Amino acid sequence: MTAAEAGVTGADVDRMAGRLFVETPGQRSAFWVLLVLAAVIAGAGVVADSTATVIGAMIVAPLMTPILGAAFALVLADARRVTTSTLLVVGGAVAVVAIGYALGLLVPEPLVAETNSQIAGRVAPRLIDLVAALATGVVGAFALVRSDVSDTLPGVAIAISLVPPLAVVGLTLESGAPGQAAGALLLFATNVTAIIATGTVVLIGYRVRAAAIAAGRPVGQLRARTVAVVGSLVLVVAVPLGIGSYRVFRDHVIVATARPVAEGWAASRSWAVVGVTLQEGVLQVTATGPPPDADGAALRRALDEAGLEDLPVRLSSVFGGSHDLPVQQPG
Repeated sequence: MTAAEAGVTGADVDRMAGRLFVETPGQRSAFWVLLVLAAVIAGAGVVADSTATVIGAMIVAPLMTPILGAAFALVLADARRVTTSTLLVVGGAVAVVAIGYALGLLVPEPLVAETNSQIAGRVAPRLIDLVAALATGVVGAFALVRSDVSDTLPGVAIAISLVPPLAVVGLTLESGAPGQAAGALLLFATNVTAIIATGTVVLIGYRVRAAAIAAGRPVGQLRARTVAVVGSLVLVVAVPLGIGSYRVFRDHVIVATARPVAEGWAASRSWAVVGVTLQEGVLQVTATGPPPDADGAALRRALDEAGLEDLPVRLSSVFGGSHDLPVQQPG
């Protein structure tokens, strides 16, 4: 397929370059203003545990532009623009993390995955997140090449999570949870890598290089080594994501095995199980019922018989029923 058959012209190359390369003072100022606002919105949305607010930050965030710009520059083998786009992404990421950290200083309680669903959804990325990011990168590059489908770009901005995980990095670092911050940073790195990888493939497939050459635009030599490095980065992020996916699957299996055992133990004592979760390798069982207090030794034996003898268990029990506490009238 030639560039003409792909429908890409020199004018399209110029249009994409003008859209993706943040080079003029106006483009730079707009980028940083939007990025700072998106970081504040995302941080506030995470603090408030508001999905709608976080989605708003995704739409405003301009980070998709230099990321696709890096892919476009890779296809044109423009080393200078690859460097400037990459530095813009890195600088923007650092700024969002710093803003998230600063917002965390204003909140008295720690912001961690155990108490905030927005954080919990971004600190344990899995392989399925890489699959979604790869598909999103394809859509983003396709919408870039095809100006007639550019209206899909807001949907692409919502589908890919760029600024929110960076806000989570800052918030969890301030809350003293570096492990969760690392997980959120891995999600961001996964999305960036996937967008660059699939964006590069789509742009090559649409013969953007050939169109640029035919139009007399400056194009460097695209080496196979460059494409191989991009592909290798995808494999690098896939490894920890695969490990994370396995851990999530393993945790689900453990909880699915432990829950009926705990419920059977509780029912035999007229108690009820409120929750069964696995946190940091410890099975957390919460149960409630009338006094006397629950027999933890019996639960331990039941779990051992179910094949969970090597799993630490923490039993939290609530007993005594409920009591009305009327307001005391003055006098």
